[in-house]
Amino acid sequence: MANCVAGFFGGMAGCAVIGQSVINVRSGGTGRLSSLVAGLFLIFLIIALGDIVAQIPMAALVGVMIVVAIGTFEWHSIRDLRKIPAGDAAVMLLTIAIVVYTHDLAKGVIAGVILAALIFGWKLSVISAPGSIRPDGVKVYTVKGQLFFGTMTSFIGLFDYAGDPERVRIDFSHSHIWDQSAVEAIARVVHKYQQQGKSVYVIGLNPESQETLDKGFS
Repeated sequence: MANCVAGFFGGMAGCAVIGQSVINVRSGGTGRLSSLVAGLFLIFLIIALGDIVAQIPMAALVGVMIVVAIGTFEWHSIRDLRKIPAGDAAVMLLTIAIVVYTHDLAKGVIAGVILAALIFGWKLSVISAPGSIRPDGVKVYTVKGQLFFGTMTSFIGLFDYAGDPERVRIDFSHSHIWDQSAVEAIARVVHKYQQQGKSVYVIGLNPESQETLDKGFS
C-alpha cells in the first residue's frame, strides 16, 4: 500500500523513492549512504547518460520492472489475509483489482482510500451500552463506542427509561465524547430519566471528554 500511496502523490518518481529504498534494504544497504549513492547514480544516468539509456529497448525495461515488482511485493500479505481484519483485506484487494483492471495506479489508490474511509466511518457509527444492576440496586450502563453527531440518535435509544430502577449510572470509561451533539445527547438522556423521577449520573469520563461536557453545559 505504501508503494501505491507514493505512486499516487509522486507518480513513478514516488514509486522509485519507495520500488529503490526497498531494494537497498533487501540488499543490505540500510544506511543513509546507500540511498544517497543510489540517488546520485540515477541522476548521473539521466543527466550524463540520458541518450544512451533512451536506446535501451522498452521490452528490456519491462522485464526489469517485472523482476523488481516480484522481488518487492509482500507475498506474505496474501498468506496472512485470513489473519488481518476483513476491512483491511477488502481495501487491499480492491486496490489491487482496480490497478490491474484499469492499469491506473491513481484510480486504485483513490478507490482504496474511499473504501477505507467508509469502513472507518461505519466503525465509528457503532455504539452500544450493555447494562447491569449492581447489588445495591443501581443500574450501570457501560457505553462502548464513540459519541458524536453520527451516533447521537442511536445513543438516546439505548436506555430503558421507564423500566430502569430509580438510580442509574452511565459509564463512559470505554467511550469518548467528541462534539456538542454528544453533549446534547447526554442532556436529553438525563432529561428523559428526570421525567421518570429517576436520578442519573455520568461517570468514567476521560479529561478531554469531561472538558467537552463541561463546556457544553456551561
